Amino acid sequence: MRIRLDIAYDGTHFRGWARQPGLRTVQETLEGALGRVLGGEPRLVVAGRTDAGVHATGQVAHVDLDDAQRERLLARRPRAGSPEVDPVGTLAARLTGVVGAYSDVVVTATSAAPAGFDARFSAVWRRYEYRIADAVSGYDPLERHRTTTVRAALDVEAMDAAARALTGLHDFAAYCRPREEATTIRTLLEFDWHRDHDGVLIANVKADAFCHSMVRALVGGSVAVGEGRLGVDDVVDIRDERERVPEVKVLAARGLTLTAVGYPADELLARRAEQTRARRDRE
Repeated sequence: MRIRLDIAYDGTHFRGWARQPGLRTVQETLEGALGRVLGGEPRLVVAGRTDAGVHATGQVAHVDLDDAQRERLLARRPRAGSPEVDPVGTLAARLTGVVGAYSDVVVTATSAAPAGFDARFSAVWRRYEYRIADAVSGYDPLERHRTTTVRAALDVEAMDAAARALTGLHDFAAYCRPREEATTIRTLLEFDWHRDHDGVLIANVKADAFCHSMVRALVGGSVAVGEGRLGVDDVVDIRDERERVPEVKVLAARGLTLTAVGYPADELLARRAEQTRARRDRE
C-alpha cells in the first residue's frame, strides 16, 4: 500500500531533507513519526531533496506500507456514534499529534497514491520561490528565516529580463555545483522576478528538475545583474560557456522555498516514472 504525503517545513533547524547520522533532518523526523504511528521502519521517497536551511510548502513524498503497517492503519475505527473517517486521510493529523502542533514540519495531507505514482520519478516539474529583501524593501526581522538580505537597491526589471533570457533546455553547468557522473542539462520552464506588496523581491523558478544548488546560483546571477555587475547578455553567455565564474554567487539557503511539485494525469504516472528512471540510468 503506497501513501502520498504532502509536506511543509521550516528548514532553518534541519540539516536538509535526507537522513544523516547524528543530525536532525526532515526525513528522519517524519520517518520517526510514521514509525510511532504505524510501527516498523517506514522509509520515505521524496520529490526533491532540499539542502540544509531550505524550506518547503509543497513538498511531496510517498511511503510503502508492509502488511502489518497497512493493517494497523486500516484497523483504526471511530468511536461508537462518531462519523466514519478515512484512516488514510486522517494519518496526517495523527502525525501532527506526534511531531507537535507547533513543530517546524507538518504533513498537510495524506492520501492513497494512485497506481504508478512515484513521488520522485513521476514528477514532471518542481517550483521554487526565492525571497530577497534589499535597500528598497528594508529588513523585516520577522521574515529573517525565509528571506535573504542584500544591502544594495536592486533593479528588478533588469533581473526579470535576465531571468527570462535563461529559460529553455540548456546545460546549466555554470549554475550548478558539479556532482560526479550527474548531468547538468535541465529544462528551465519559468524564471521571473517581481516585488510583492512589501517591496520584497520574489523569484519564481520552475524546471523539470534541478541540479545541485541550481536555483540559488541562478538567483546569484540575477542579483549580479540587479546590482549592475553583470548584464542580461552576460548571464546567458556564462550559461552557454558552461563554466562556473566568481561573479555568480550561490546565495543563502534561507531565502529558498519549494512551493509545488507537478505530476501528470493518473493514467500517465507509471509511464513518466519509467521514462525518468531510464534517463537517470543513462546519466
